[in-house]
Amino acid sequence: MTIFNFGSINIDLFYTVPHFPDAGETLTTLSHQRTLGGKGANQSIALAKAGAKVIHIGAINADDAWIRSEMQAVGVDTSQIQDSALATGHAIVAVNSDGENQIMLCPSANRDITMEAALAVLKTAGTNDWVLLQNETNGAKEFAEAARQQGLKLAYSAAPFEAEIVLELLPHTDLLVVNEGEAKALETTLGKPASEIGLAHLVITRGGDGAEYFGEAGHLHQPAFDVDVVDTTGAGDCFFGYLLAAIADQPLTDESLADALASASAAAALQITAAGASLAIPHRSEVDAFLESYRAKTS
Repeated sequence: MTIFNFGSINIDLFYTVPHFPDAGETLTTLSHQRTLGGKGANQSIALAKAGAKVIHIGAINADDAWIRSEMQAVGVDTSQIQDSALATGHAIVAVNSDGENQIMLCPSANRDITMEAALAVLKTAGTNDWVLLQNETNGAKEFAEAARQQGLKLAYSAAPFEAEIVLELLPHTDLLVVNEGEAKALETTLGKPASEIGLAHLVITRGGDGAEYFGEAGHLHQPAFDVDVVDTTGAGDCFFGYLLAAIADQPLTDESLADALASASAAAALQITAAGASLAIPHRSEVDAFLESYRAKTS
């Protein structure tokens, strides 16, 4: 089983701040860090650390070869990352004392993916493989349609939420993961509760209130794990990567889905106890140890 992630790659510029600045305010930051990020790259790294085989399809500036090295180091296949004449996508991330964040995003090379080469990669896919998409690249609809024609299953992170793109991709989607804000935007766009849109699998993440599943397995609620929050940036991507790795790896039953949600929630809980997005994503062994310890305490 392989997951073809047609996804964004960003350079994240993190600034720790005492509070978020008001309009017109100049604010001195407490720290600065440059790391690899982007919803697509974060999800590929989470998938790889969860044990899945993932091929990342995207674009970066040729001068940023370190990005390929970092992704390869955790097991991501980067052979299909294209070189672009544009700057690598980047995000400015402010993190306050409560661990909450504000993000400004510049797509750059993420919107410069050559589709002919990207679509050619799908010809190597098998019938049990999955495609993963977000809303940070060009060509998502074309890629989704091509994947569907080959009978592949599609997982979709509808973020950043853009109604027009969402409406184009939903008919092709098997697994949709959104946060509370995106779920509300989806409900506004469709004019009905997100739980009633008829997808095979829908997961709504609710931060400290856990996550909810709606779909073929009915309705499940996964509570959040109680941890000390340092930085919530990328937690949703970590959750999605671990969830998809589990769902794609085995036949879906009520029990396996509950286990997948627990694993994804545990991974996200561990991720927010450290600073950064991709850097803080835990390995499978850490997640398994966390769950084993938690179950031992609560049994």
